[in-house]
Amino acid sequence: MSQITEKVKAYLSAYDEIEQEMKELTEEQLRWKAAPGSWSVTEVLTHLADHSIVVSFRIRELLSGSETRLPAFNQDAWVSGQLGNEGDAQDILAAARAFVYYNSLLFKRLPETEWVRTAINFKGESVSLSAIITAFVAHVNGHLGQIRRIKAVESAARNIIQEGR
Repeated sequence: MSQITEKVKAYLSAYDEIEQEMKELTEEQLRWKAAPGSWSVTEVLTHLADHSIVVSFRIRELLSGSETRLPAFNQDAWVSGQLGNEGDAQDILAAARAFVYYNSLLFKRLPETEWVRTAINFKGESVSLSAIITAFVAHVNGHLGQIRRIKAVESAARNIIQEGR
């Protein structure tokens, strides 16, 4: 299997473990926050859907040969501005997966030469399509760890409350 095929496979399965982590969570657990300024699992998913939108734009901007810097986005403002914690976690995950699937259809059409095409990111660094996809998977995996930490803290808090009754 080529490196590109492996990258696309990892890209397509990026949300699989997150879906597994969510399986037995109640709506209350999905929306639970450790503190007012922290994110819930639902808000993490909202951010990941937003990230999928932005990455989709970055991919197309790179492939178009644009000389415009690839955009950054204000993740906290996006999540709070759209009332991310009030969304349905399953719907949000489905939307994020839809962008990934749609992009994978594009990847199948691309010749291998396009995977090394570059653009300038918001930090002023040259990045290739291949690097964007690798970074996307790493980003999702980082948030998988965040979801696991949220779950652990929520479980500990719930146990403390139950012990105090």
